[in-house]
Amino acid sequence: MGYHFTRADVDYLRGSAGQAALTAVRERPLSAASLLGDLEAVRREYGEYTAALVETVRLSRRAAAKLDDAADWLLTDDALQQATPSVVARHRARRLAGRAVHDITCSVGAELVALQQVCPAVIGSDLDRVRLAMAAHNVAATPNVALVRADALWPCTTETVVIADPARRADGRRTHDPAKLQPPLPDLLEVYRGRDLVVKCAPGLDFDRFAGGGPSTATPPRSARAAGDYAGLSWDGEVEVVSLDGTVREACLWSRGLAESGVSRRATVLHGDGAGWTLTDADTDDIPERAPGAWIVDPDGAVVRAGLVRHYAAKYGLWQLDPRIAYLTGDSVPPGVRGFRVLDRFEYREKALRAELHRRDCGPLEILTRGVDVDPDALRRRIKPRGGVAHTVVLTRIGRTATAFVCETPPVR
Repeated sequence: MGYHFTRADVDYLRGSAGQAALTAVRERPLSAASLLGDLEAVRREYGEYTAALVETVRLSRRAAAKLDDAADWLLTDDALQQATPSVVARHRARRLAGRAVHDITCSVGAELVALQQVCPAVIGSDLDRVRLAMAAHNVAATPNVALVRADALWPCTTETVVIADPARRADGRRTHDPAKLQPPLPDLLEVYRGRDLVVKCAPGLDFDRFAGGGPSTATPPRSARAAGDYAGLSWDGEVEVVSLDGTVREACLWSRGLAESGVSRRATVLHGDGAGWTLTDADTDDIPERAPGAWIVDPDGAVVRAGLVRHYAAKYGLWQLDPRIAYLTGDSVPPGVRGFRVLDRFEYREKALRAELHRRDCGPLEILTRGVDVDPDALRRRIKPRGGVAHTVVLTRIGRTATAFVCETPPVR
């Protein structure tokens, strides 16, 4: 859970004495090996503020991988975990450029920093006094940003685009139940019905159960299927699923007034260097039905979660191994994508697969699965590859047949 900061802690850390102390503590390694000694030295010098100082420095170091220019930020552990990565926040801000925006769950200000660069007026509000004080420190003092303490479910602005990022923990555990978010998603959608609204959500929510658009190609995550009260929940705008450097980070609900005409699903693939691309359900999904090609392509998770596998395939001249499975195949690989060149394929039997891999002198072994009930780690242990050649095995289902594809392992890009 991390250290529980108080308002007195934040006032100290923002003041000249606290800033000087932070500068001194940043000189210490605070590593696992040195931590006890570092704590004792800091305690002798700064007494009751030791925990706040050390936690702040350690959190700011962790934040460097997620937030730009956050070396001097004030953070809590929970706030850092939920903070939007700067690359994603800038992408969202670009879609809102020129609009007045109210972030009703602003926390420590990660979204505000991106918004203030492109929006003429930005308001941040939160119920948490400590996080608001941290946001006041983290967000550059510019005339177009204002902070206020307010309940997200009691609107205090008009004529603004509303952004919300409900907390995803309930009873100390991460939740996929929209009714257990804080504030609850059904309440948010009802209170701001008719407003231009953007809601950041966990990508594990089962959007097919309450949002418009065609059914997803891939089944939702098991956590979404197993839990969640979607009764009475509906959304007629856009669902955007965003990945960053190959990892799905979030889903974002865009109300109809902010969505592109004719778009209900969008996949956005971003990279840490600022590059990226987007795909929507307004693009064609016309693909052929053909036998497996020379390559297998595993689309980015944002494409899969957004239900745009066929649209991605159509864009790059690919087709599906099976209409219910998200693996794609073709005679070439899209640029910048890690594809698997097929060496052999056959009906999956563990004994036959083991024999084939041993015949190929298989050593390092990557196993990918979709549509089959196989534990890759357990299977790898049973196969016991001891050779010198890296291979990738793709296990999937074509029709009713479990199929094994033995492939070259491509280099990691």
